[in-house]
Amino acid sequence: MTYSADMSLTEPTIIGALSPSRAGDFMTCPLLYRFRVIDRLPEPPSPAAVRGTVVHSVLERLYDLPAPARTVAAALDLLEPQWNRLLAEEPAYGEMFAGEEEQAAWLAQARAMLQRYFTLEDPSRLEPAERELYVEAVLDSGLMLRGYIDRLDVAPTGEVRVVDYKTGSAPGPSFEAKALFQMKFYALVLWRLRGSVPRLLQLMYLGGGGEILRYAPDEADLRATERKVQALWQAIERALDTGEWVARPSRLCDWCNYKELCPEFGGTPPPLPERQPGDTVRRTRRVPRAATDEI
Repeated sequence: MTYSADMSLTEPTIIGALSPSRAGDFMTCPLLYRFRVIDRLPEPPSPAAVRGTVVHSVLERLYDLPAPARTVAAALDLLEPQWNRLLAEEPAYGEMFAGEEEQAAWLAQARAMLQRYFTLEDPSRLEPAERELYVEAVLDSGLMLRGYIDRLDVAPTGEVRVVDYKTGSAPGPSFEAKALFQMKFYALVLWRLRGSVPRLLQLMYLGGGGEILRYAPDEADLRATERKVQALWQAIERALDTGEWVARPSRLCDWCNYKELCPEFGGTPPPLPERQPGDTVRRTRRVPRAATDEI
């Protein structure tokens, strides 16, 4: 926090903004981050991602019902209306499927995930404090951290649990740290906003056999996460300054929508935009928060 000439508190200059998704993109592959954030290249809708959106929507609305009514049948009844609502908003999602049979199989997988959710916890015994909560906090450096938390549970004693639904399968032990980074990111934002460390971070995996990954952070964890986020932003700024966005090949390349543009596969990236998104927020002068881009 800084002070004005009359010694009143002023907010720090915002130099940019970062979400856990975009931070994850850069850690996975800086060139992927460039394609998504700097070039803003369109991507076709992913059936897996859209299914995740629908399942999240159902679980959010499930808690609108009275506790005794939060049953498996009620969740399944919400599925098709939520899919139809999303389809009305984005008709292109209907083009993901070769035919009705393929769409029916996709919906069946979503039903299985909702049923699996009820094997992991009993929603009739919960009253979330927040759902789909947007949070943002500005670090002393001026970097804004922001994102949406699926669910926030607050105990009568005030202890906070951060919950995130995942529609994939639980990661193996070697990938747990990467999975928890998103949750520590949210915990850091809440700590900076509210001054207290969340008691528990909970990832609920609805794919595969269903599994819950829990982690209890402390201040040391969140300080380390803040250092990591700051280092990521510095690396992003170096790439912005040099124009060098390195490709980082991995098994994930097989699912990348930009493979044809990647030098690792014989492609050529498009020319960088003359005015990159977020340039204005990287300078030292104050700009409205609405002008910041997620870079």
